[in-house]
Amino acid sequence: MTVTELSNINNIPHLQQRPAMTSLNQNWLICARCGSRQLKQQVQLADGRYYCPNCLLLGRVCSDAYLVSLTEPNKFDVPADLLTWVGQLTPAQQKAAAAIRTYFAQQQDHLLWAVTGAGKTEMLFPGIAWALTQKLRVGIASPRVDVCLELMPRVQAAFANTPIMLLHGRQNEPYRYTQLVLCTTHQLLRFYHAFDVLIIDEVDAFPYAQNPQLAYATQQAVKATGARLFLTATPSPQLLRQVRQKRLALSYLPRRYHGHPLPQPKIRLCLKWRQQLYRQRLPTLLQRLLTNKIAQGQHFLLFIPRIELLAHLAPLLQQQFPDLKFATVHAADPQRLEKVQQMRQQQVSCLVTTTILERGVTFPGIDVIVLGADDAVFSAAALVQMAGRVGRSAARPTGAVDFLCAGLSRSVQQACRQIKQVNRKAGFK
Repeated sequence: MTVTELSNINNIPHLQQRPAMTSLNQNWLICARCGSRQLKQQVQLADGRYYCPNCLLLGRVCSDAYLVSLTEPNKFDVPADLLTWVGQLTPAQQKAAAAIRTYFAQQQDHLLWAVTGAGKTEMLFPGIAWALTQKLRVGIASPRVDVCLELMPRVQAAFANTPIMLLHGRQNEPYRYTQLVLCTTHQLLRFYHAFDVLIIDEVDAFPYAQNPQLAYATQQAVKATGARLFLTATPSPQLLRQVRQKRLALSYLPRRYHGHPLPQPKIRLCLKWRQQLYRQRLPTLLQRLLTNKIAQGQHFLLFIPRIELLAHLAPLLQQQFPDLKFATVHAADPQRLEKVQQMRQQQVSCLVTTTILERGVTFPGIDVIVLGADDAVFSAAALVQMAGRVGRSAARPTGAVDFLCAGLSRSVQQACRQIKQVNRKAGFK
């Protein structure tokens, strides 16, 4: 917003402004919205102004513009029947939930390290309820749209009498000012000192992980007196370093809510599987696994390392298993959200997917096959998350995880070792 435009705003009271871009020195600028540094000679417009290309999708900001914001009034009507969730937490979950509430009250940043399937979302509810009762504004952010869509109905059910705004890049609903906001981490770039409590789910996931812009967004979106809670099953070395440096409090939960261990992956040697796909042949081991699952009526996820493999694998599945109802899905798939919903409603029994579904989505009672688990694209954290899709339901707390490998990679070894260590810490042999 330019200075001229700013003067024409309808005299909004308490409007605050700050330069959209500031000079670090004669060569460099910094963008106040996304925190990126820009070399002046690379971002100069024809009229002599400068702009930020890093957050261009949110609308162009230039060096003569201002970012405007309003001080949060925190004038909310808190319903008498606030927490409408009727579930029960286990003793371990209760301890973690109490810690969350305490750190919210102490305005302290906090890391909740909980194994996949530990019930992280449910552990948030008491702390969120306390914050809402105190008329604090609460934000819940996740790096991925799929996770936001998974969370939304659960949060709505837990706080049925509280308006919630869902924000992500694929929706057209007009913005409303609400006490509780659920959004993707990219949407946090639109907020400035807005939240008293900010919860960031799946902090080790792409695109949040290793993205300084999104880390900057979480700092800017929370108030100076606010608290942040980071959630993950596979914390990064950077997060653990902050714990050691006493910059982050830590709660650790190695046991799933239903008391069963994480399924241990089976490593299966599948030589030259990629070459067989390119020759229009289904690898024998994969064919055998699929035959057994289809015969048992078992639903499953089949992860692949590269999008281009879908074009080779899908026709082979149709040919070999004509009765199998499956869909392929990847990050750029325009029907991705619909296909995930089809799997959730059991309209299809298999999704062939890239890492886009490695975390944050729950399909009760499924198995997992990872084809090419030793591919360089699969990190140890990603493999742990994929394995963590299995056994999440108390009705079926077990299941099969198969890693099909042409060789034994470090990531595969680390993932299997991490799962063993977590199960051991949870008291399982």
